[in-house]
Amino acid sequence: MEEPGQIKRALLDASAGAISGGISRTVTSPLDVIKIRFQVQLEPTSSWALLRGDLSGSSKYTGMSQATKDILREEGLPGFWRGNVPALLMVMPYTAIQFAVLHKLKTFASGSSKTVDHLSISPYLSYISGGLAGCAATVGSYPFDLLRTILASQGEPKVYPTMRSALFDIISTRGFRGLYAGLSPTLVEIVPYAGLQFGTYDTFKRWAMTWNRSRSFNTSSTTGHSLSSFQLFICGLAAGTCAKLVCHPLDVVKKRFQIEGLQRHPKYGARVDHRAYKNMFDALQRILQSEGWHGLYKGIVPSTIKAAPAGAVTFVAYEFTSDWLESILS
Repeated sequence: MEEPGQIKRALLDASAGAISGGISRTVTSPLDVIKIRFQVQLEPTSSWALLRGDLSGSSKYTGMSQATKDILREEGLPGFWRGNVPALLMVMPYTAIQFAVLHKLKTFASGSSKTVDHLSISPYLSYISGGLAGCAATVGSYPFDLLRTILASQGEPKVYPTMRSALFDIISTRGFRGLYAGLSPTLVEIVPYAGLQFGTYDTFKRWAMTWNRSRSFNTSSTTGHSLSSFQLFICGLAAGTCAKLVCHPLDVVKKRFQIEGLQRHPKYGARVDHRAYKNMFDALQRILQSEGWHGLYKGIVPSTIKAAPAGAVTFVAYEFTSDWLESILS
């Protein structure tokens, strides 16, 4: 059985992670909805259709500005927060598990529970710890991710009026396994994504602290051992961007699995038939054949724009919430 101090530390990390994840998700929800609409759209955008000479199919969304205007006109402001309840139910336990497991792994690797000592572990261990923490968090919160994607992509008129109706329909038509549709590409995606996000965040923090120390070398200041909120924001911004650019294609594949069989209105384009893809590799191949390389990067602009502030807000909120909780609990 763990010592009380370790249990308190785990609860602190989980609470700080849940709070930071909830703040980040709510702030960036509009960009997430736009990203999902592009990812589940089978038709190419008009500009890429012209380049490829494929004018057979028209697409509902052709650019961020146009998509924003269409969603606002057809669904109003609430449309940008569609699926936000299951998103919060997903992201809060996800970030809670992720940060708690991450802190535990780094404590084991560094031999110390102090956050400042965790920067002393090798970059490789930072990447591995982030990847393993991401896997644990994904498995624990995946059904809510699935529901969030379905509700955010259905458009108007709604296929499912509530999260509950979507949940019961998925279970009745696909069984409980249906709640984990797309889990394989998600796990394949989350290992490099979480590894890159946390690994590069630690790397950028080390660089920033080294830079701070070099600036205060000739003074008695100890600012080199701490980072400002702006520096933490920039480190999180860079980490989120790097991770998203590398892992976006697998996120597209995951979304396609998640909306299999969703009978949304034809104005949103072709539907993904039930069991349209045999497995992750078959999905990658089919998307490449029918949509080209661009198909694997649909939604990359709103995704990157969202990932950068999402990563920054998550890390900054976590650092501040963790410090605040530690101060009132100690």
